[in-house]
Amino acid sequence: MNKIKLFIENFLIYGMGGIINKIIPLIMLPVVTRLMPDTKYFGLSDMTNTIISLCSALAVMGMYDAMYRMFFEKEDDNYKKDICSTAFLFTSASSLAVFGLMLLFKEQIAQYFLGDSQYNFLVYIGAFAALASAGNSIISAPTRMQNKRKIFLIANTLSPLLSYSISIPLLLNGHYIIALPAAGLLSGIIIETVFGLLNHKWFHLKRFHLGYLKQMLAIAIPLLPNFLIYWVFNSCDKLMITNLLNVGEAGIYSVGSKLGNASQLIYQAFAGGWQYFAFSTMKEDGQVKTNSLVFEYLGVISFGCSVFIFALAHPIYSLLFTGDYVRGYIVSPYLFLAPLLQMLFQVASNQFLVIKKTWPNLFILTSGAIVNLILNLVLIPAIGIEGAAVATLTGYAIADIVAVIVLCRMKLMVIRGRFIVSVLITAAYIILSRIIGSQMVLLNLAAAVGCCGFFLLLYKEDMKGLTAKLKGTHQK
Repeated sequence: MNKIKLFIENFLIYGMGGIINKIIPLIMLPVVTRLMPDTKYFGLSDMTNTIISLCSALAVMGMYDAMYRMFFEKEDDNYKKDICSTAFLFTSASSLAVFGLMLLFKEQIAQYFLGDSQYNFLVYIGAFAALASAGNSIISAPTRMQNKRKIFLIANTLSPLLSYSISIPLLLNGHYIIALPAAGLLSGIIIETVFGLLNHKWFHLKRFHLGYLKQMLAIAIPLLPNFLIYWVFNSCDKLMITNLLNVGEAGIYSVGSKLGNASQLIYQAFAGGWQYFAFSTMKEDGQVKTNSLVFEYLGVISFGCSVFIFALAHPIYSLLFTGDYVRGYIVSPYLFLAPLLQMLFQVASNQFLVIKKTWPNLFILTSGAIVNLILNLVLIPAIGIEGAAVATLTGYAIADIVAVIVLCRMKLMVIRGRFIVSVLITAAYIILSRIIGSQMVLLNLAAAVGCCGFFLLLYKEDMKGLTAKLKGTHQK
């Protein structure tokens, strides 16, 4: 199959489930913020989700990926049931341990994550939600591993719909603090119950296998540091804002970060299709060139979209939100571009996986995370929530730059001068847009159009070549 067609089909099809799960909260965000009279309430809800995401991931401990990998090792159904049962029992035990620790240290967690120990009741809700989330990741896995896409699409649609059907009445009745966390917990329990009924035949207490557990842990445990690094990138900024400023500012930052969910839709679609494309083409001639071109093209598309977000963020937030929530516009462009830089990192770092050397990924990501943390400590007190957004974007940029330099030296990547020019144009535009100011919408838009015009000129010949190849494929 033509490589371009293969990439596009996987990009569009396999990311659909993740997109549906993200787009409903994005649509509902203006409604929810209008029902919350204080940004503090949204900050508390979002920070509770941060606790849940961290604790559920610690409970799962990479077991989902290990289970997924070993499930396809043999075609024997009894073996597959042993794998599923072993993963489920281990995760159940680890989830209960995390659950117990959350309850034991509820006041300390509330003080550090929520800014005040009086909110320890949210940690109770978070503990049960983490327990449900960890269990659901394993219980739902057989559906995904059997490629029952329709069921997954339905579940990804029902989950947020259930959550909002519970949270909106609670908000209307004035339960601002618990509305979103409680709704998330109840919808999670319902979805877990549904998958439990669908997949119960894959799990049985007597099928626990210690030998298989050792093999899965050998795969799972090394994945945990990568998760913690991504958590630093995606969630630690809100934690630092809560402690260096206040939870209300964290709420404004969280609303600002939700526009980044729009680029997360692109990232979800990419992540769904990239892995199959990358490994199905890794042994072909010209693989280095193909991977490098994918990196460049996705990079330029990301830059082109982002400059318009920098230009339009203020009018978009003024239209959709009210009160202090409008201030979230200041961080939204940075947090729109950040997931796209994460996507570029995955494209580049795939080359390490091709040669079976994955350890550089960890060290390169760590360097970016350290830069992120240092800049957070310096910039948040200096310029507020914008400092956290700049720190996140800079951390990903550092990781991308280091990865590209290392791979180019290893002859595993080729970056052309036109891409470097595109990067410099984008950086210049970001600086210029901050000098101009967000109120000068038309001037910012004109500069964004100018940037994209430069990108088109730089890649004019590439576009002609791609168009010719797509036409040739269609005619065949």
